[in-house]
Amino acid sequence: MKIVINGTPKEFDVESMTAEDLVKILQLQGKRFAIECNGEIMPRSLFKELVIKNGDQLEIVGAVGGG
Repeated sequence: MKIVINGTPKEFDVESMTAEDLVKILQLQGKRFAIECNGEIMPRSLFKELVIKNGDQLEIVGAVGGG
């Protein structure tokens, strides 16, 4: 499967994966971030259900705290 993450093409040796699978692969568990897929924010509550498809364009943005 080939997708683009933050402008960088990435290839994964899987037929399909959910957003939750991608979070595990990228070791983002427990971190604060948002995923946008093809211009739409993916609700975290649906990560287990949302399937990432070959050719998808993703933006993964980390939350930054401060004051």
